Parts: sequence; C-alpha cells; structure tokens
Amino acid sequence: MIPRRRFLQVAAAASAAAVTLPATPSLAVAREPEGTLTDLGPASVASPLGNGEFVGNVLYMGSRGLSPNVVGAWDLGADKVTTHFEIPTGVGIWAMCKVGTDLYVGTHSRSDLYKIDTVTGTTTKLAEYPDHFIWTMASSPDGKIYMGMSEPGRVVEYDPATGVSRDLGQPVAGESYVRSIQADATHVYAGIGTNAHLIAIDRKTGEKRDLLPAELADRDWVSSMSSSDTHVAGGVLSLAELVVVEKADPANYKIVKATAPGEKYVVAVLIHDGWVYFAGRPSGTLYRYHIATDKLEVLGVPFFEAGTGRILEHEGRIYGIQDPGVFVYDPATGKLDYLSHVQRGYRAAAEAPMSVHSDGSYVYVGGKSGADLHELATGKVTRLSIPGEPKTMITVRDTTYLGIYTQAALYSHRIGDPEAKLLFRTGHNQDRPRDLAYDRRTRLIVMPTQSEPGHPNGALDVYDPRSGKVDTYRPIVERQTVASVTALRGIAYLGTSTQEGLGSPPVTPTARLAAFDLRSRKLLWEIEPLQGVASITGVKHTATAVYGLTNTGVLFEYDLRLRKVTRTLKVNNRGGDLVIAGFTAYTSDVDGVYRIDLVPFTAKKIVTGLASDWFGGGSKLNIDPSERALYGIKGRNLVRIAISPR
Repeated sequence: MIPRRRFLQVAAAASAAAVTLPATPSLAVAREPEGTLTDLGPASVASPLGNGEFVGNVLYMGSRGLSPNVVGAWDLGADKVTTHFEIPTGVGIWAMCKVGTDLYVGTHSRSDLYKIDTVTGTTTKLAEYPDHFIWTMASSPDGKIYMGMSEPGRVVEYDPATGVSRDLGQPVAGESYVRSIQADATHVYAGIGTNAHLIAIDRKTGEKRDLLPAELADRDWVSSMSSSDTHVAGGVLSLAELVVVEKADPANYKIVKATAPGEKYVVAVLIHDGWVYFAGRPSGTLYRYHIATDKLEVLGVPFFEAGTGRILEHEGRIYGIQDPGVFVYDPATGKLDYLSHVQRGYRAAAEAPMSVHSDGSYVYVGGKSGADLHELATGKVTRLSIPGEPKTMITVRDTTYLGIYTQAALYSHRIGDPEAKLLFRTGHNQDRPRDLAYDRRTRLIVMPTQSEPGHPNGALDVYDPRSGKVDTYRPIVERQTVASVTALRGIAYLGTSTQEGLGSPPVTPTARLAAFDLRSRKLLWEIEPLQGVASITGVKHTATAVYGLTNTGVLFEYDLRLRKVTRTLKVNNRGGDLVIAGFTAYTSDVDGVYRIDLVPFTAKKIVTGLASDWFGGGSKLNIDPSERALYGIKGRNLVRIAISPR
C-alpha cells in the first residue's frame, strides 16, 4: 500500500508539474487600469473518478468535472492506462455498465448516453435525455440498459438492439431521485430518494412492489445497490445502514449497521461469493457482511474519508473506485492496497472549480477532493488534499478556514502545512456549507449550511477558534437556508434562500435578510427586502449599511440606522458573490465583472468575455486583502482582475 502522505505528495507533484507558471505581475508596484486581466493558468487540475467497469482485463474509469470528461482504460496486465476515450458532453460520468465488450456511459448536466466499443475503440453517442442526471445504470441478462434519473426520479430503458428508449416512469410518484439500479431477467430494482424506497419493477407487466422493510421507511435514500441471483442489497442513508433482501421472500431481510464512529452513509455495494462488500462515509471504511452467517467484518480504511463511487470484482479481487485512486482488496490474503490511476497515466486536466479565495500570498481554488494553491510571487501550484469539496473559504490572520461538502465540515489550513485539519462536522442533517464570515468583535466564525436533499431547514454554525467550541442553530430562519453571511460588531447578517434540501420544493415565497446576535445567540429580526426573489446570493457591509445581491441581479441597501431598505439597483441578470472595498462593491456573472459605486449607487461592467465554467454554474468572485485585485476564472483558468476602489 502507498502510504497516504506519500501518495498525496506524488499526486500533488503531478498536478504541480502540469501547471507551474513563471512569476506573475500580481505583486508589482505599478497600479494597472481597472479591469486588467492577468491569466494565472489552470485554476484547479485534477483527475477525479466517478465510476468504473471491467471489460476483460481492463478497468475503464470515468472522470467527473473535466472538460471533456474521459474514460481511461487501465490495462492491468501492462499496469498502465493505455487509452482515453473522450466524452464531449456533460459535467461528469456517474453511471457506467457493460454488455459483452461494449461499455455504456451516462453523463449528467446534460444527460447523454454513450457507447464505447472496446474492440474497435469507437465512441458513439446513442441518446440524450432532458433529465438533470443519469445517476445510475445497469444492464440486464438479455442486454438491455436501465438508467436511474433525476429530477424527477424515473427509470428509462434503452434497447441497444433497436436504439429505442422507453420511459418506465417514476417508481414512486413525486420522488426526485433514482439513485441506484439493478436488473435481472424478470425485474428492475430501483433505489429511491429523498424518501427511501427499494422498488422492484416487473419487466413484463410494469407492476411495482416496495421491498424496503417497514422499519426503514423513514430513511432518506437507497443510494447504492447490488444484486445476485438470490439477493438484492442496498446502502441506506443517512444512518449508515445496509439492507439485504431475499428476492424470493422479501420478508426475509437483514439490516446491517456500519460500525465506524460517526458513519452516516453506505455509498457503494457489491455482492460477491456470499459476501456483501460495502463502503462507508465519512470514515472511508471498507466492510463486508456474510449473508449466511450474519457476520460483519471491518476490512480497513483504504483512503481516509474518501468516498467510493463503485465496488467491482475482478478475478477474485475487490476493486473500489474513488476520487484519489483505486483500492484493491484480496479476500484470499486479506491484503488491502491503494493504487494511483494518475501514476499509471490517467489524464489530469483542468476541472470546473467550485470556489476561489486569496489570503494575499496564495490563491486557493476549491475542486473535487481538495484545492489547488497558487503562490502569487512565484506562480508555483501545489495541491492540498481534502476529503470533500471546498465550497467556501475565509482567512483569519494566518489561518484559512474551508467549508467542505458533503459533511458540512469546517477545516483549517496554514500555508506550509502538508494537510488541512478537520475542526468539526455540522451534523443535524446538513451537508453543504454556503458561506463563511468572521466577526472581529466576538472573534467568532460563522458558517451557514444547507440541509441534505429532502430535509427542511438550513443551519448556522458558530465556531470559536480559541476554544474549538461549535454551536449549531437549526432552524435559524424557519424553512429556509442561509445562503450568505456577513458580520459586524457582534451581529451576523444573513441572506437566505427559499431552497432547503435539494429536491424539495420551496415552501416559502421570498428570501429574507435577518440579523443574529452572536452574543445572546438570538435572531433579532428578519425582513423580506424584495418580493419574489428566491435567494440573496451575497451580503456584505459598510459601517452603516448592509448590502445584499439577489438571484435576479438586484442589489439592495439596508440602512442600519433607519432599519429599512433605502435603495435598489439592477446590476445584472443573475446574482453571485458580492465583495466590498471602501465604498465600492464588485460582483460577477458567468460572462463579466461589475463595479458598483455605493455613494451614487451606479453600476458598470468592467470585464467581459469571461465565459467562466464554474462547477454547477453560477459565478464566484473573491477580493485580495490588498483590495487591489479580484480573483475569478476565465473559462477554467484562474485570473487576476485589477481594481481601483474608492
């Protein structure tokens, strides 16, 4: 097994070698005209994996977040990646399966179906679908392909013999996700969320039957699945349970609890040779459960806290597909190895970034499983590995804090440290950090979070860096999520979103601005600054006012003395991050950057043509502590934007 730290160093070195740049003019004395762009090269270089499948002695591994995404062919005999097949559409490959020597690949955002003929080496686009995701895919013994979609959660059958897609509808009406799927000669098995169901669909009649035991009816998802001739096994969220159901007699079932401390999710499942192999999160532990003897074994942690996208069997060994690489477990010897797909030639490329932040000397760019750190003085780029996705960041003195999805976790990092430090996980059914703010008066850090899919009410974490204590408040604004936050003189000002957990329709009509006292820990007030807006995407303050930017691109000014909204301004058509330097604010959309002069309350575009490719769409923007530069992306490259605020 490659030691974890050595593996990270090798991977980081590979990424750094690809993107190291000469010194940039970012620290030059001369002030550049406002809007001047400096290209700092690829923002985040990675090779994250979404799924995999064996055809013969070759492991085909699909990427996510690259442009284009690829399927890399790892020839186990040669022990190297010999070919890459480009998948030109979609932002990621979550779903793969095979029929004979043909490999089928499903993408998301957009949702397209491809076939890779592994004999001829040709790639063909077969079909496209209006759904947001092709989450999951399986083939039946007679060669048909079954896909689980969202939103809505439906099943689609594709027949390679005719090229015809058939909509099998929603296994459970009103549910948004089919997250796992399997098929045998008579049935299709679909794992449902955000309210858990395990539905068996008769392939001839279309009759549906829920196999999920009644005691699991209040769970969130059946998010992973495997089947054998006699059983179907599913990973159930969010209490880290495995359910194993006998096909012939569904009343005969077992529920197995993953045992690692703090375990929440069972993310990948495989039935093989009488055992059910499964992986947990957040621990990253690999388990196996023996069906006949009801025995659970903990096999180890291949890579700390890494998520597993797929577990496969090949020639008696168990393979696990993860973002950082592939683990291999040998049941005959009990040996557990970890292998780097990058070391074996898998393509590393610029991914769609998720966040950007400058501490003045370095720019952190968040991506999958970590962040690239761009040293401004030298142009050198290094990789900081983190088990998750940095969604928001802030620097307080010499420490940078990173809010990490999927555990709604907060990490800290100091330049020079090889690893980030886990400070806490939010819990409370939260998974997505939305923003970070620091209050100078109380010296507290505030992190709002969004709930897991299907769950109501976001939360607000209040963290004290001196003591390490964290307090979580949920709900903070009833039936809403806090999307943005700023802090002034002991008060956190909160901009909300009507969207609670993903997949749940909003139950409130308008986003709010609220004030939370960090000393008394009480919500002081909340208002609806503008009617009908779904989200306040950014909030910042001056000494006398709070400014909020809505999802419709309207900026509002809330006067702290008058306690009311005093002015509004249409800036663009879509809100994003908001930053303020003196009496000048800046924001961006996908194409451009806007300057807002807060005294006359006017706006103008100072940069155009960015075509920024942020993961999930939208736009991110961060201001350097010097207040002389902004950082964003053009395409997938990091750019410095010169500014001259008043």
